[in-house]
Amino acid sequence: MSSSAAQVESSGSDLSQARRAVASARSVVVKIGSSALTSLEGGLDTGRLDRLADAVEARMRAGSDVVVVSSGAIGAGIAPLGLSSRPKDLATKQAAASVGQLALAHAWGTSFARYGRTVGQVLLTAGDFSRREHHRNAQRTLDRLRSLHAIAVVNENDTIATEEIRFGDNDRLAALVAHLVGADALVLLSDVDGLYDGDPRKGGATFIPEVRGSADLDGVIAGSGGALGTGGMASKLSAARLAADAGVPVLLAAATDAAPALAGATVGTAFAARPVRLSARKFWVRHAADSRGAVLLDEGAVRAVSDCRRSLLAAGITGVRGNFHGGDVIDLIAPDGTLVARGVAEYDSIELHTMIGRSTSDLPDGMRRPVIHADDLVKL
Repeated sequence: MSSSAAQVESSGSDLSQARRAVASARSVVVKIGSSALTSLEGGLDTGRLDRLADAVEARMRAGSDVVVVSSGAIGAGIAPLGLSSRPKDLATKQAAASVGQLALAHAWGTSFARYGRTVGQVLLTAGDFSRREHHRNAQRTLDRLRSLHAIAVVNENDTIATEEIRFGDNDRLAALVAHLVGADALVLLSDVDGLYDGDPRKGGATFIPEVRGSADLDGVIAGSGGALGTGGMASKLSAARLAADAGVPVLLAAATDAAPALAGATVGTAFAARPVRLSARKFWVRHAADSRGAVLLDEGAVRAVSDCRRSLLAAGITGVRGNFHGGDVIDLIAPDGTLVARGVAEYDSIELHTMIGRSTSDLPDGMRRPVIHADDLVKL
């Protein structure tokens, strides 16, 4: 067992609220990293995959609904293609993914078949989350798979994803999926046994068992990914904070500790969720949608949208950037250049150029709606 697991368990049965929330969650998203499933020399390790499936099955038999977000497609394709390292160019990554994705899906299907369970593969790109209709389609697919008692195994569609539309790592994908399916908890499993304030491989790093807020992250230094993956601690920390901000508690633990992580959340680092979950629409605006442009605000407008949670009116706008349409998500920029909020524009950029700085009473009847309604605006 990892050292962090021992530290957490030595505190006794009085688990924190975040750990209790993960342990009792009825709906769980479990993300499994590339390093937990593959190696450069042998490709996909079905023995390790089986042990992870065993832990997921045990959680499901305990009454939870589980969605698996599985990395490993590119890693599973490296050995069969005779590659000596993870490819760096996009075409070879896509080729490796096309080979590895078949092996990965087959391995998950074979492993869960031991328990009489059917696996459905769901491949997504970042564009599927940024476009509202694709976002809803993905949600319907995952919900229907779960209602049919199938195991949904989600992965990024590496065979077609370009650098411009990638999630960057499956940690972020898992956080987005957790909100998409309304999960009660997110469990991130990889080759790290929790969060440290530095790199534990270099010695002298301190394990952090709980993250209740941003103050607990003061002084934390997070690194990038390893030889087989694209994430690393930086991406896991970002994904955990994203999910927690959306109202989903998170457990970060080692894949080798999958059984205790899923059985009772007694290992790893727990991230407390914000008290109120963001609505699906506000979460999409804040984290998933692509920004199509921006409006520049004066100080009064910044206070109105940031402190008072009011709608944005044309009078507080000092400039417009980009070409966008009504219904697009845009950024709200303070006078000092700080990004203060995002929201869904009611007007296109051409219309807004004619409205800059004008009071509502001075505008034509058809242009007296707020530029961004408070219900469609999210403070950052």
